[in-house]
Amino acid sequence: MSRIWLSPPEVVGDDRERLLAAVDGGWIAPVGPDLDGFEAEVAAVCGRAHGVGLASGTAALHLLLQEVGVGPGDEVLVPTFTFAASANPVTYLGATPVFLDADEATWQVSPDLVAEELAERRRTGRPMPRAAVVVDLYGQCADFDRLGAVLAEHGVPVVEDAAEALGATYRGRPAGSFGVGAVVSFNGNKIITTSGGGMAVTDDAALAARCRHLATQAREPAPHYEHVEVGYNYRLSNLLAAFGRGQLADLDRRVARRQEINRTYREALGDVEGVAFMPEADYGTSTCWLTCITLDRARATPEHVRLHLEADEIEARPTWKPMHLQPVFAGAPARVDGTAQRLFETGLCLPSGSSLTEGEQERVVERLRSALA
Repeated sequence: MSRIWLSPPEVVGDDRERLLAAVDGGWIAPVGPDLDGFEAEVAAVCGRAHGVGLASGTAALHLLLQEVGVGPGDEVLVPTFTFAASANPVTYLGATPVFLDADEATWQVSPDLVAEELAERRRTGRPMPRAAVVVDLYGQCADFDRLGAVLAEHGVPVVEDAAEALGATYRGRPAGSFGVGAVVSFNGNKIITTSGGGMAVTDDAALAARCRHLATQAREPAPHYEHVEVGYNYRLSNLLAAFGRGQLADLDRRVARRQEINRTYREALGDVEGVAFMPEADYGTSTCWLTCITLDRARATPEHVRLHLEADEIEARPTWKPMHLQPVFAGAPARVDGTAQRLFETGLCLPSGSSLTEGEQERVVERLRSALA
């Protein structure tokens, strides 16, 4: 029996041919025409003027936060309901993440709690956060109108973490188009992949140039190796960019397939008592990167269902464990109301990859229904 994975990479079309063409053309070095092309193409999908291909979305977030001025002793607002990569770069810079809970209606970071946090700081004279990382969770955009207004009022710059949302929209604008800059991820489990990799996108030419400079060990333009500041080895390779260009050309189909998978799950499980799906916000379109459910069944906990699926070689995973509950962030400040913890304790992510066949999804649904019977 073949294993059904949560969100495996899908290789179709001319992905392989593009990679081999780069090899045959001699563009094995870290930079080359495919990297330039991929940066421009991803930036355009995100509605941005500039893209900088990097080793990961985490690297992109690190550089953008550094360039908006985050440093030792600063605080940065971060959703608690997210993957650790949204918070780790804050600590790379010697700053402290301040975790904010989720909005029950969207699962995205709560604009009300962000407003409460900033209002209390103004009232008590505490320093404002140096920046805010706003995550587009599970392929759905955060509520940027509400968040943008309150953060702008208090002078807090936004960096958008669109790692899971390439191809999503918010009121007609593409994911990745918000804030001073945004990050996307090409990890193997994302909608498109370069095996590993990510990108920073921005409309600020100087910011893009700084990220590119820092990502190449901050080497100065001299015939010898000259450095006046510490840089990083963060650039995406031309070979991986070549592969990514083939993947990106297929983005619309991949997103449409994940949306179709989400609809099928909703139709197939809509009559099962105690099963609810991640809400669909009315302000945009989600990529449905992962289809997530919550279970309100005393006899069928998410772990019971997960193990039931695992026995049939089907991978499912809990929803994100909130950052304020992670041992590594014990003691970090947090403004929470229990929403993220509840979503973690009741949530489960179902197989959602664009390569999932109808027969495989039927198998997942059958095992789910039997676990919940």
